[in-house]
Amino acid sequence: MNTLRFRPGGHVDCLYTEAIDLRALGRLQVFRATDIRFCEKTQQWNVRCASTGKLLHSDPSREACLTWERANLGPPNPEAPRPANTLPNLNPVTDR
Repeated sequence: MNTLRFRPGGHVDCLYTEAIDLRALGRLQVFRATDIRFCEKTQQWNVRCASTGKLLHSDPSREACLTWERANLGPPNPEAPRPANTLPNLNPVTDR
């Protein structure tokens, strides 16, 4: 299931997947809600809020972190834990 949340001013929030071709709506400006990086010190993958850096989740498996991200930031699911509290990330993803 895919969910698009339309905010005042025409902004759309969603967990991006290829299931819906958002390019059909026009030019995209993409912001990450989280940052997933490996921590050498703890030997864990950390999921952090992209706007604040707050640690939201940690696991030795990157795939487990991606699963957590989908479960906590994706569409509401009655069986899923409450969504993580993330602030809007105002830093667009840039070409690297």
